[in-house]
Amino acid sequence: MVRKYVFGCPFETEAVTEAITPETGTPEYGTILTEKGFLFTLALEGQDAVYGLGEANRGINKRGYVYVSNCTDDPEHTENKVSLYGAHNFIIVDRKGKDTFGMFFDYPSSIRFDIGYTKSEELTVSCEEADLYLYVITGENAYDIVKQFRRIIGRSYIPPKYAFGFGQSRWGYRNAEDFRHVAEEYRKHNIPIDMVYMDIDYMQDYKDFTVNQSFPDFKAFVDEMKEKKIHLIPIIDAGVKIEEGYDVYEEGVRENMFCKREDGTDFAAAVWPGLTHFPDMLNPEARRWFGRKYKILTDAGIDGFWNDMNEPAIFFSEEGMEEVKQFLKGYLEEGQDGNAEQEKGNPFQAFKLRGKINSLANSPEDYRRFYHNVNGKKVRHDKVHNLFGYNMTRAAGEAFGEITPGKRILMFSRSSYIGMHRYGGVWMGDNKSWWSHLLLNLKMLPSLNMCGFLYTGADLGGFGADTTEDLLLRWLALGVFTPLMRNHAALGTREQECYQFGRTNDFRHVIGVRYRLLPYLYSEFMKAALHDGMYFRPLAFDYTDDDMAREVEDQLLLGNEIMIAPVYTQNAGGRYVYLPEEMMFVKFLPDGTLHKEVLEKGHHYVKVALNEVPLFIRKGKAIPVVDAAQCVDEINMETKQMLGYEGAEYDLYEDDGVSTVE
Repeated sequence: MVRKYVFGCPFETEAVTEAITPETGTPEYGTILTEKGFLFTLALEGQDAVYGLGEANRGINKRGYVYVSNCTDDPEHTENKVSLYGAHNFIIVDRKGKDTFGMFFDYPSSIRFDIGYTKSEELTVSCEEADLYLYVITGENAYDIVKQFRRIIGRSYIPPKYAFGFGQSRWGYRNAEDFRHVAEEYRKHNIPIDMVYMDIDYMQDYKDFTVNQSFPDFKAFVDEMKEKKIHLIPIIDAGVKIEEGYDVYEEGVRENMFCKREDGTDFAAAVWPGLTHFPDMLNPEARRWFGRKYKILTDAGIDGFWNDMNEPAIFFSEEGMEEVKQFLKGYLEEGQDGNAEQEKGNPFQAFKLRGKINSLANSPEDYRRFYHNVNGKKVRHDKVHNLFGYNMTRAAGEAFGEITPGKRILMFSRSSYIGMHRYGGVWMGDNKSWWSHLLLNLKMLPSLNMCGFLYTGADLGGFGADTTEDLLLRWLALGVFTPLMRNHAALGTREQECYQFGRTNDFRHVIGVRYRLLPYLYSEFMKAALHDGMYFRPLAFDYTDDDMAREVEDQLLLGNEIMIAPVYTQNAGGRYVYLPEEMMFVKFLPDGTLHKEVLEKGHHYVKVALNEVPLFIRKGKAIPVVDAAQCVDEINMETKQMLGYEGAEYDLYEDDGVSTVE
């Protein structure tokens, strides 16, 4: 059952699509105070688990730390970080032996979830203003609550089938020859691939909806790549470059499509192109205007995009830069006590100087400097900050319904809020080539599913820092199962395309397993999307009476038939697993054969070599597998065989993979 409570005058985020009559009074769980902002408090007991929060740091069970929903461009995903790129304010309180319930705090600004951090036995949720919708969901168990929540927020985005293939990306591919080379090397080494991603350098001077001069006929180049069964996926950033003669900029200024300062002038901030304006994504007219710009690229044959820098990321604003200049002037000329030379030698002054310069990027002050036009009302950005990326992707998603009717377009975003899941997926942002981020990738997956984001994945191998051959192979063995399977690396890092390493045969095999499993993976994704389910689930969601399953966070159920347990430790030849029931342990071996072994319920150590892909088939289940293919279009369903327990059947979902799903 879903109950809705209204506090103050909430901003209409449109996260929830189902009309629900508000309740009177307050929820039966916890206490709520609204005298000084909003404060929800709930006592926690020893075995209570708290799930949810989508793209958030640390574990699947969120107890023991603090999390702040405040969409943030921060590539250093260390354990102390409380905010990442998404704001997903849905939690489930799973109280063993008592009522389990879910709560969605529909609030578009910064909101804090203290889940046993300040006091180990207390959950508090707080925000600055008591203006929000609170949805309380009760049900049979945690998974039932997720399904009810997913129903009220609307169906999850469904990409085209080719988007379940493997993709290669790197910041630094600059021209047509770079993209040709990547595609040719993958094909030459017979490593399956469907997509090559275009990061910011494909644009002319980083201007949205442009291509640089190395593409004299971009449509012809897109067609050339499609003949090779390669889809090009360009990036679109949130900021529009301020440049006379650039039609998108000039039209946006003329039609009042950009966010404003308080005095009514267009707010300016520096991002990749230099000074930019931000389209007012909360204004339906501006949203429609920006969304229709994607037609420039869809007309050239592009059928997939990724939206970036849409927290929105700000390198600095004009106002912020002026403040730093004034600070530096005072530092150099006067000093705090009039003695400039003495102050310049003061180490504490040096810390202050460094802090002032570092504060330029993504400054809270800058988010208070500009405004949105919402139904004729001026709304300061920081009050609705978490909705920007959501509405940028919504702009594209709504436009696709007009400019590519009846056709699915690949779309995923860096920043998001619940509601955006209807228009696109997410990737987990600028991670690092760290083993800890491989594990973090695994733990984020079910939490994102809980919040409606099914099409998701991380930058395999890590975006920042230098990967290693073994880390990339292990990460790809997890990526085999994530709907978005993309190898992506940053400018200046080690080249990590799969053909760059000596073990080319191993990379070919591991990625080939993705294509062998794709009929099952696609089928389970579609079932989850169409029936408000989860593609990935914690073991505790199915094995509700199993205390050990409740503690396991490095194994996930995928669909109804399999469990995955990736190896995520450097130099490990395998790992320990816990089986909550008898399962069939399967390894895809590099010679194309399968290792199959039935293991009883309990703890096991399983050996998994770097060039093997493991999975576990649940008792009495079976899954379809096919021969490996070089791309999704070449998968031959006539090679289908059933893998698993003898006599088990599987309900395969099949469609054309292209048309929109009604």
